[in-house]
Amino acid sequence: MWFIDRLAEQHIIDAQRKGEFDDLPGAGRPLELDDDSQVPETLRVAYRILKNAGFLPPELQMQKEAVELSTLLRTLDPADQAYAGSLRRLRLLELKLQQAGLNTDFLRGDYGQPLRHRFDSKEN
Repeated sequence: MWFIDRLAEQHIIDAQRKGEFDDLPGAGRPLELDDDSQVPETLRVAYRILKNAGFLPPELQMQKEAVELSTLLRTLDPADQAYAGSLRRLRLLELKLQQAGLNTDFLRGDYGQPLRHRFDSKEN
């Protein structure tokens, strides 16, 4: 995790402890995740149709595929031919996500550490 991420996280935790988020508008109510107020009015119908059809933007589709590959690799034997191909595809997706400026920490973390170790040991 980057230093700035840790610093921001620490500020958020401190603010939570001080109760600075307790009186925010909408506190205690579910988030409205279908808010399309930031989408231009002329595009809202098209966005809604794409969303209802299950379409994901390319970056989210790559993230979804990376998570699926990560899960698959945990079940495969490194000696299996499918393992090497899946590993290459996962690394390519990770590189594309990083080039798009997206965080790929979701491929590491506590649950991903054993998998990352398997990646490293497979190549050595």
